[in-house]
Amino acid sequence: MVTKVTSGGMTNPPAPRGPEEATFAARDPLGSVKLHLRINGITRDVHVEPWTTLLDGLRERVGLTGTKKGCDHGACGACTVLVDGRRVLSCLTLAISVREREITTIEGLVAEDGTLHPMQRAFAEQDALQCGYCTPGQIVSAVAMLAEVDLGHPSAATDPRCPFSGRADLDEREIRERMSGNLCRCAAYQNIVSAVREVAATTAPERG
Repeated sequence: MVTKVTSGGMTNPPAPRGPEEATFAARDPLGSVKLHLRINGITRDVHVEPWTTLLDGLRERVGLTGTKKGCDHGACGACTVLVDGRRVLSCLTLAISVREREITTIEGLVAEDGTLHPMQRAFAEQDALQCGYCTPGQIVSAVAMLAEVDLGHPSAATDPRCPFSGRADLDEREIRERMSGNLCRCAAYQNIVSAVREVAATTAPERG
């Protein structure tokens, strides 16, 4: 059958929805879902759409704006957060994929009494920032990077002929390679390396 079209629109109106369509609408995957997100030691109930990234969930639904939106394509590292202690790019991570997991943002590195994390203090003391936009991601990434070093994880810069000995082998080349996923438009890289080296030299390695 050919539907006649007039200047006022279609002469045949759409057929009413059947029971199958009504059932589908009730379970519409495009609707918002309720998540329990464990953020900085606190469980938060958040309603998000299935396509909402962790970055947008943190900034727009929870109000934790320390995590920055830079490229929004996973190339700059400004949105780096920790999920179960491992660094992830929150702009490429769906919020729904990290439900019930432990999420740590830059705000969560500060102690309950307001004391800054050693890496935060080192970045300030070493002047490892200019505009500061990339700094939260740099700091979070550096904290996780040191944890990886303490676990003995090698990098692309590690000499494969020798076993990696943790912080004892953490030279500038290693730091630059391990932090290469975090970009700084202000080019504060040398001071960022200095800040990481200071923390590596003045704090105890984390185990387990």
